[in-house]
Amino acid sequence: MKPLEGITILDLSRVLAAPYATMILAELGARVIKVEQPGTGDEIRYYEPIYKGHSAYYFSANRSKESVTMNLRNPKAQEIVRNLAKKADVVVENFTVGTLARYGLDYDSLRTVNPELVYVSVTGFGQTGPYAKRRGYDTVFQAMTGMVSLTGEQGGAPCKAGLPVADLSSGLWAAIAILSGVLGRRASGKGAYIDFSMFDGQVSLLTIAAARYFALGEVPQRMGTEHLGRVPSAAFECGDGGWVQITCNDQHWEPLCRLLDIVEWGLDPRIVDNAGRLEHRDEVMKRLRAEILTWERDKFVDACIAAKVPCGPVLDVGEVIHDRHVAERGLVTSFDHPEVGPFPGLTLPFKFTGFDPAGFERPPLLGEHTDAVLGEMLGLTDDEIENLRKEGAI
Repeated sequence: MKPLEGITILDLSRVLAAPYATMILAELGARVIKVEQPGTGDEIRYYEPIYKGHSAYYFSANRSKESVTMNLRNPKAQEIVRNLAKKADVVVENFTVGTLARYGLDYDSLRTVNPELVYVSVTGFGQTGPYAKRRGYDTVFQAMTGMVSLTGEQGGAPCKAGLPVADLSSGLWAAIAILSGVLGRRASGKGAYIDFSMFDGQVSLLTIAAARYFALGEVPQRMGTEHLGRVPSAAFECGDGGWVQITCNDQHWEPLCRLLDIVEWGLDPRIVDNAGRLEHRDEVMKRLRAEILTWERDKFVDACIAAKVPCGPVLDVGEVIHDRHVAERGLVTSFDHPEVGPFPGLTLPFKFTGFDPAGFERPPLLGEHTDAVLGEMLGLTDDEIENLRKEGAI
């Protein structure tokens, strides 16, 4: 069995952050019933990149789920969702503040039919506070919580991260919140409401940058690939156009200098420790850049590994996907889609002993499971389901 078998999640969310959370839990064994708008579904079904008429973006956050279609503006559909919530362990939603209260699908409404329900609201800025009514997107959260200010070359313009880190990390935070609520319910016998703000989640990730501000009153500046508190820790260009990332503590400095045939630098009392190298950052970095530029990337990485100097190649996405360690760890596998055929995906990064592996199943077609879920969970007949469809409820 998988660790979350027996947990049922009613997923009213869309786009990326909350769906990513529920996909993780689905692949750990939870049953996730994704509620989508009839006819159109989750809007990311139409996001680029499109492959054979389907969104690879949707595929990346909605594997292993069931899809039912409900028109939440329809009173009969609202009643169906309430009845499904009676049988669910968790409801996850990411509507704007106040929307689901108008439909009688907010926590206060649903806990009357299921007092043990764990209900998680994932919004941009939370249910309270001066920004609560604002809409937000990944890059907006990156900008407003310091990520963009910290990213980019020294003296250059601010830059967003290369991935939607606000969305993806919010998905991880939401998964933690859901699991915490479920475990807490087992101990207390009570349900819970969890107000998760993506803005709050990004502020929480400031960690060491905030610690620097708290300790020194210093606002951290953009450093490119360099580290504010450690030298050398940076990406270096090699002679073949490749790049390597080196991160050294004091015990690595002398072996690195010996490797680069600048033994005297490894013994120089001015820079033998990190404090000295910080003081002489420009001089140290200039010399290292010149020396490393004489190497080919892969040969330099191999030499660093042999010398026990922490180093890795800067790989592009294609190189990562085909990396031998990625292959050995089974991080890329595939599902068979009825309209696309085989399509690759990235597995969850867990290797269980004592539980079945996470694995994954294909993403659902829009509304693929509507009839089965309504029949199985609510006992509706085929005629009743067909009437709901004619009435525009499903």
